[in-house]
Amino acid sequence: MADRSYDDPCGIARALDLIGERWALLVVRELLFGPKRFTDLKAGLPTASQNVLSHRLKELEESGILTRCKLGPPAGAWVYELTGRGYDLRPVIIELAKWGCHAPTASAATLSVAALMLAMLTTFSPTLAGDLDATYDLHVSGEHFRAVVANGKIEIEPGHAAEPDAVIETDAVTLRSIVFGGRALADEVVAGDERSAARFLGLFPRPEIYR
Repeated sequence: MADRSYDDPCGIARALDLIGERWALLVVRELLFGPKRFTDLKAGLPTASQNVLSHRLKELEESGILTRCKLGPPAGAWVYELTGRGYDLRPVIIELAKWGCHAPTASAATLSVAALMLAMLTTFSPTLAGDLDATYDLHVSGEHFRAVVANGKIEIEPGHAAEPDAVIETDAVTLRSIVFGGRALADEVVAGDERSAARFLGLFPRPEIYR
């Protein structure tokens, strides 16, 4: 439970009582694409202190939004993952990200892998996608995602694609510079159709900033 309550019966206030504290929604963002160790969460949220992050994780666990569990062998590591209730926040976070990406920013910080995948989900252009029907394997900074474009929609999920049209392997900084900075593909396509990969990476126009 958050340290402070709005003491307001409105559903928005009640939600903010649970996830309105600083870093709470960003913790959820980091877990949208699968479980992570504390060190992974800290890497994705580098400006959050360890004490604050630990406190927020405890609150979110007590609220039933995430849980802490131990992975089976050979990993055997303790990780945090969203519960069903926590994962229900996914469409909320996506819509919030769509709204927020139009706000001005002066931050020069890098995007975490989860934040980059979310940015791609929220800036995807159905118009640019047209009739594209393809699947891509994304290997980004050691994490693996399956991206599917079909019927003017996109889905990005953790895991591998069985028969991808292209396999793209890079780090988050490079992928961001290609997707949003206009950088050309170099050696990032390690298998499959490079033209299809280039088309895919061109489906994410930079959003216009609110004035």
